[in-house]
Amino acid sequence: MRVGFVGAGRMGRPMVAQLVAAGHTVRVLARTDRAHAELAALGATPVNSAIEVARGTEVVLVCVFTDDQVRELCLGGTLLGELPRGALIVLHTTGSPETADAVAARARDRGIGVVDGPVSGGPHDIAAGTLTVFLGGTESDVITAKAVVGAYANPMLHVGALGAGQRVKLVNNILFAAQIGLVAEAVRLGAQLGLPEPALLAALPHASSGGRAISSVAARGSVDEFRSTVGEFLRKDIAVAHDLAAALGADLGLLGPAVRAGLAPIAPEAPTA
Repeated sequence: MRVGFVGAGRMGRPMVAQLVAAGHTVRVLARTDRAHAELAALGATPVNSAIEVARGTEVVLVCVFTDDQVRELCLGGTLLGELPRGALIVLHTTGSPETADAVAARARDRGIGVVDGPVSGGPHDIAAGTLTVFLGGTESDVITAKAVVGAYANPMLHVGALGAGQRVKLVNNILFAAQIGLVAEAVRLGAQLGLPEPALLAALPHASSGGRAISSVAARGSVDEFRSTVGEFLRKDIAVAHDLAAALGADLGLLGPAVRAGLAPIAPEAPTA
């Protein structure tokens, strides 16, 4: 298919590589000479503007960092005006379901479909073709999205109507942050019991308490090192989740304090008398 791509960064660049390998024709927005050269080396066609990304494209994949960037591109820029009728936009950026709704409302008048498709995983998952994608949209739009996204994602989960992908991803990130908080508390308890953090983290992933959160922390060697790696991304998504929950009158319940423990630095234990 003729694919446009915006956001060829840490996550986007391996996506572009997989799309080219799958036989798609890919035009990618590139803002520097270095990006032009690197994307061309992958077999993609680097272009200088969103207009060039959109022109004649069947599916545009948006993988920028923030909601504001999605809005700037899709609502304040020229992308929608240049996309042909019948094209599809897939929003990989994790953000508010309201943003997906706003983009869809603007796109609908031009006969353009929108699917929200936030992702779970990292560049290594993209390279392996095992990235998880939560897709929200109509059945027909999701089928089209899967024909492209399948170059780097498996599973691709149709979780409901437009916006449902974002809601699932935000719940996932709340739960993941809460699990990191529980790992942090386990490390704190272990220290009180005389267990060094490295020894504890080396053991627990193999036990009944094991899971993605503790394995991810253990791979980094400490809770603080893991936070320093993912904190910027996770805090952004947690802020969106908090705003959505507040707007809908939802209650994080026990997840709330665990999330705070997961995102805050580990406080040193007070000395005992």
